[in-house]
Amino acid sequence: MLTGFARAFKTPDLRKKLLFTLGIIVLYRLGAHIPVPGVSYENVQTCVDQASKGNNSLFGLVNMFSGGALLQITIFALGIMPYITASIILQLLTVVIPRLEALKKEGSSGQAKITQYTRYLTVALAILQGTGLVATARSGALFSGCPVADQIVPNDSLFTTITMVITMTAGTAAVMWLGELITDRGIGNGMSILMFISIAATFPSAMWAIKTSGKLADGWIEFFTVILVGFVMVALVVFVEQAQRRIPVQYAKRMIGRRSYGGTSTYIPLKVNQAGVIPVIFASSLLYIPALIVQFSNSKAGWAIWIQDNLTKGTHPYYMTAYFLLIVFFAFFYVAISFNPEEVADNMKKYGGFIPGIRAGRPTAEYLSYVLNRITWPGSLYLGLIALVPTMALASFGGANQNFPFGGTSILIIVGVGLETVKQIESQLQQRNYEGFLR
Repeated sequence: MLTGFARAFKTPDLRKKLLFTLGIIVLYRLGAHIPVPGVSYENVQTCVDQASKGNNSLFGLVNMFSGGALLQITIFALGIMPYITASIILQLLTVVIPRLEALKKEGSSGQAKITQYTRYLTVALAILQGTGLVATARSGALFSGCPVADQIVPNDSLFTTITMVITMTAGTAAVMWLGELITDRGIGNGMSILMFISIAATFPSAMWAIKTSGKLADGWIEFFTVILVGFVMVALVVFVEQAQRRIPVQYAKRMIGRRSYGGTSTYIPLKVNQAGVIPVIFASSLLYIPALIVQFSNSKAGWAIWIQDNLTKGTHPYYMTAYFLLIVFFAFFYVAISFNPEEVADNMKKYGGFIPGIRAGRPTAEYLSYVLNRITWPGSLYLGLIALVPTMALASFGGANQNFPFGGTSILIIVGVGLETVKQIESQLQQRNYEGFLR
């Protein structure tokens, strides 16, 4: 892999793309440290330092996707999360709304229209989330227990609130634009790369927190143990993410005039983890809702106390059980809406393709559905275990909670984006440095 990157920097136009991507990443990280107007920077730092010593993980998922900018309340505080949410919503609505399904089948023009809808929805969600973040910061609920939490926004006028919301919405639009610049003029896959950078940016501080809170050999044993476990998890994730069930497909020969077409053999690759990281994000987001309701309602009722005791701590058995079951459910749910066996079977029948031993049409769709259900079970169980193993195995170490650096969500995203980026660089290298048999 290192040889491939060295060859990439030796190729002039690919080197320009890599340097352009690095420049965009620097701008993105710079914006993640510029405070929003109207925020008291000193009070924010006081509360962030206190929160890092405790176990405040209520906003951990969103803060991870923003690269730590959420709790700092910077211009990129919302990060890439509104775009991710909008993309998921549009993908789910494609199955429900016939108009969106027709646009998806139109090819590049229809996809451009769906991308435009995604941008509009991203801005709307950014306004909504920005308003919620400002309201949470003003009420002091963003840092519960901090003595100066209610002084993070000293001026509570309407003008200051509108300015903060507009600034964070503009920051989200700028992040979306930077991601599209990487896609168009950089090495590609821009939004995923920004997500990768956001998560990787929180690793050094999280690892150092584990070292400083450790007790064995001044924390160094915990530190290197976590690194070792992280390498093992990365190897496991790479192995499973690359695993796939290849269903052979044979195309019949067709005579058009005096020429023979078809007769080729190919396969349908069904990944073991067909759903990717989406089930983990869905399950994490859904489990945040009860804790948010309790925090904003300030209720002392029995149900609120039960939620606060059982569904806010990542190491609680009730939380881990609900988390695991939700991941399994959303894995099957997402695969069911993202892969349509009947559509695949119809397309194969239209172009003269068939699975050896399986009749074309409905039997092919039933066979694909059967294989997909069988292969989704190990994929969903794998996602659940990857999400829970770090919490269960390293709960005795400092920082081994939902914000654990080698947690399920972060590892899945980093490995997935890393593999996709390496594949893109290799494909561009093959296009420019093809070496044939004759030299």
